[in-house]
Amino acid sequence: MFTCCHPALAMEARVALTLRMVGGLTVPEIARAFLVRESAMGRRITRAKDKIKAARIPYRVPSAEDLPARVSGVLAVLFLVFNEGYLATGPGTGPVRPGLTAEAIRLTRLVRALLPDDGEATGLLALMLLTEARRPARVSAGGDLVALDEQDRGTWDVALIAEGHRLVRERLAARTAPGRYQILAAINAVHTSARDMRDTDWSQVVALYDQLVRVDPSPVIALNRAIAVAELDGPEVALAAVDRLADRLAGYHAYHAARADLLRRLGRSRESRAAYDRAIELAGNTAETAYLTRRRDQLPM
Repeated sequence: MFTCCHPALAMEARVALTLRMVGGLTVPEIARAFLVRESAMGRRITRAKDKIKAARIPYRVPSAEDLPARVSGVLAVLFLVFNEGYLATGPGTGPVRPGLTAEAIRLTRLVRALLPDDGEATGLLALMLLTEARRPARVSAGGDLVALDEQDRGTWDVALIAEGHRLVRERLAARTAPGRYQILAAINAVHTSARDMRDTDWSQVVALYDQLVRVDPSPVIALNRAIAVAELDGPEVALAAVDRLADRLAGYHAYHAARADLLRRLGRSRESRAAYDRAIELAGNTAETAYLTRRRDQLPM
């Protein structure tokens, strides 16, 4: 795989540039993936291109000995390409882009074949498979996003789930410290093991998020952990955790969507409606916007 991973470029710039030039994502899509303004991402990509041109950094297929040093950047690119396919952010696309998810999975299989002992390559493949398995239930016939608790689990792809679970067990058997993708895969393994939302082992999910926060202390991970905490300790505890992320996630639609749902569960309908309004304003996916609008309109006046 061609990647721009020269050490003269920061990791974020390398990933963003590769997403643009190899992954084919637009600047707005890349900006939303990094939770930054489109103008800021455009400047970063331009500066990276200028640096490559000035330093005459070549684009080439890496040699076998170069692969281990470059794998983290490659996996980051594949992860973001998959995410854009699984829930497209652009207003001019469908809610799901199966071509992107399929290509991300295909390329991740190639990376794993090249580096079979790399735990994160295996973890990312498992994560993609377990996520892709749920795609048939992800969008309703009417074009609305279908949340995990409302999905028809009978439509999930059992073959992809079985393969994903096998890969997760393979990494557990290795008894090495897991990275970000391995932990995310384990979380998804818990979700896809439950026959019903009520059967989910939420204590295990929260424990895995606790482990993930130590590996990746990003505000998005903290938000997802809080959503899981709501199922274990209740919406009031979770809302306090979510509100602590306000400064860092004010422009992220999922933050406002999570707040809206927690406020709804607490009976604070007026505040919930305002949070849904902000989430709808920021959401780019048509299916997600339809889902958020439906949930908002179900609130009592």
